[in-house]
Amino acid sequence: MSDVEVEFYWRPGCGFCAALERPLSKSGFTVKRVNIWEDPDAAARVRSVADGNEVVPTVFVGSTAMVNPSFAEIEAAVKAASA
Repeated sequence: MSDVEVEFYWRPGCGFCAALERPLSKSGFTVKRVNIWEDPDAAARVRSVADGNEVVPTVFVGSTAMVNPSFAEIEAAVKAASA
């Protein structure tokens, strides 16, 4: 659908992450999934955009960071980054 990569930061046991994973997996987007419990640098990146907290899901599309976004917000960011 797009050559824009969606970076999806998540952790095990996160219900919001699981709910967002469903539409992402069907979207056709290129999705890089990053478990913040396995990657300290990823956890630090999430904290840098979430007021020092490890809030997931956090999604990056290009330079746009979104904390606990809806799938519609991700679609809009991908569309904007593809323009």
